[in-house]
Amino acid sequence: MKIFAIDTGNVESAYVIVDSKTLEPIEIKKTLNEHVMSRLDSFIDRCNQNNQKFDVAIEMVASYGMAVGKSVFDTVLMIGRFYEATLRGRRAPNLIYRKDEKMNLCYSMRANDSNITQALIDRFAPGVRNKGKGTKASPGWFYGFKKDIWQAYAVAVTFADMKKRGEI
Repeated sequence: MKIFAIDTGNVESAYVIVDSKTLEPIEIKKTLNEHVMSRLDSFIDRCNQNNQKFDVAIEMVASYGMAVGKSVFDTVLMIGRFYEATLRGRRAPNLIYRKDEKMNLCYSMRANDSNITQALIDRFAPGVRNKGKGTKASPGWFYGFKKDIWQAYAVAVTFADMKKRGEI
């Protein structure tokens, strides 16, 4: 079984596809939203054609009472488009809130992106140099990871952990 997780942006989004048992990254990318949508559609179609189980997890935004601008509304619109695409694939997507990621990975609502990244490194590549990225000749667990890809991976890991605990 695989998990397709998305860290949605207003123009570009990052996604990861991971093995649901090991949480090992299978595919990672940050690209234009249209390309992510196309990849999501083909992922769902292939899984359905092969009778493979899959999950889709999308990071959801939450309001904390602060004013937001157009880019946040564009991001929410894109989340809705990814959500609808998953429903067309006869599957209900899972919305993962940032607060859930912070508490699951760092046990603190004060956690930021770098804390989440470090928590992922500590969990999946402890003691490994170069943040577990490795090199082109010898790729590590996190080879190719960049800022938004780390966050998409955090969505996947948090979803898997919540599912394992029966919270989803």
